[in-house]
Amino acid sequence: LLISADGSARTIANAMEHHDQTKRSKINPFLRMFQPTPFKVTRFVDDNPKVYKSVPIKLPNDWPKDLNYSARSTDSRIVLEALPSDCNGNICALLLMKPEDELAQTNVDVKVLRTFFDKEFPQFGSLINEEEMMKVAMKAASVLPSFRYAGPRLNMGKRTVIIGDAAHTVKPYYGLGANSAMEDVELLSDALDEAANNKKDKNSNNDPVPNAIKSFSKKRAPDSKALVTISRNLDRPGKLFYINFLIPLILDSMFHKMAPKIFGPNIFGMFARRGTGFTQIQRKKRLDRTMQMIIIGSFMTGVFVSFKWMIQYALLRLS
Repeated sequence: LLISADGSARTIANAMEHHDQTKRSKINPFLRMFQPTPFKVTRFVDDNPKVYKSVPIKLPNDWPKDLNYSARSTDSRIVLEALPSDCNGNICALLLMKPEDELAQTNVDVKVLRTFFDKEFPQFGSLINEEEMMKVAMKAASVLPSFRYAGPRLNMGKRTVIIGDAAHTVKPYYGLGANSAMEDVELLSDALDEAANNKKDKNSNNDPVPNAIKSFSKKRAPDSKALVTISRNLDRPGKLFYINFLIPLILDSMFHKMAPKIFGPNIFGMFARRGTGFTQIQRKKRLDRTMQMIIIGSFMTGVFVSFKWMIQYALLRLS
C-alpha cells in the first residue's frame, strides 16, 4: 500500500497524471471518447498571490484561547490571521501580504515593522517582544501554495492513494489545509477498517486494501474538488472579493438569523459542522444563494411595482 502525503510537491500525483496521459494518448481517438475520465491535477492560476511571515504570539490570560483571530490593516494592505497552537494561549499568526510589499522583504528595519504594528495592529503589537519583532523583520517571507486539486479519483490501481495537500492544496487562511488532511487520514482509516470487516471481494483473496482504496477515493474525491473551489472563491482579489466573500457572508448571516431552519449559517459556520462534507457545504450554499436571490428579486420587483403604481395614481389625481 502506497499512501502519498508529500504535500504540494505531489510527486506521486504528478506521476499518476503522467501515466494516465501517456496511456490515453496510445488509445484510438474514437475509442478514447468511451474511456473513463483520466486522472488529472487541476491547477488554478493564482490571481491573488500572497507571501507570509509567521509571528508567534502569547495571549494574555484573560483572552479567549480557543478562537481564531483576524485583523486587516488600512486599505487591506496586510492581513493578520492567527490560529491557536495549543490550549495555553500560544498562537501562530501569519502576516499575509503582497510579494512586493516593503515588509515582505528580508532584513526589514525593525523600527518600521514596530511602527506598523503600533498603528495597524496595536492589540497584537504589544504582545510581541523586541527579540521576536527582530526575528520577523529579518526573516525572508514564505510563498503560499496555489490552489490545486486532483480528480476524478484519488487512487491509482488497487494499492496507491493520495491524501492531504497532494490531493487538495489550499492557502492556509482558515486552517482548512491541516484539518482536511487529518480528515483524509480518518476517512482512509475508517475505509480500511470497514473493508477488513467485510472482506467481500473474493477476487482480492480477502485483501481489504483494494476495496478500502476504492471506497475512500469515491467518498473523498468530490470533497477535494469542493474544498479547493470554495477556498479559492474566498481568496479572489478586487471586486470578486466582495461578490464571492463579503456579500455572501452578510446575506448568510441575515437570512440564517431570520429563518435558521431554512437557511444555513455562513460558510465558516458550515465548516464548523461535524459530519458535513465540503460537497454538502457547496450544495447547501448554492441552494441558499438561489433562494436568497429569489427572495431579494421578488422584494425588489414588489417595491418597483408599488412605486410605479403610486406614481400612476398620483398622476391620475393631478389630472
